[in-house]
Amino acid sequence: MVMIRIIAGGKKSKNWVLDGQTEYEKRLKKPFDAHFEYWDDEKIAGLAHNWPFKPSEYVILLDERGEIISSPELSNRLEKAFVSGKSVTIIIGGAYGVSQDIRDKADFVWSISKLVFPHELMRIILSEQIYRAYEIAKGRKYHH
Repeated sequence: MVMIRIIAGGKKSKNWVLDGQTEYEKRLKKPFDAHFEYWDDEKIAGLAHNWPFKPSEYVILLDERGEIISSPELSNRLEKAFVSGKSVTIIIGGAYGVSQDIRDKADFVWSISKLVFPHELMRIILSEQIYRAYEIAKGRKYHH
């Protein structure tokens, strides 16, 4: 089974956010396991000094200074990672972002938008985009 691990800065989400995340996580259970881990900002900051990711992981950092890509481009990136046998780890940094060291170590630094979103809303947007990427890869009509 393919796995997507999402490391989110901050506390566990409010119910309305969990409802949104859960909706897309349920849709994703069949093709792969997508789940959230909630880390405090200090633990995320520690990533730079003790990078815990393996070569078998494709690490994506969400950062407002990252590259903006389309949903089909995201689908292609995820599909390439899966085909090469990698799991995907997505990091949503804390309120003040992450260090340059973490940015440098990530395989891809992605900006969803030039707009800045609250972390809780970003969790729902990210969940939906992962689901959309999967539907695009399978050639289904969800994207349009």
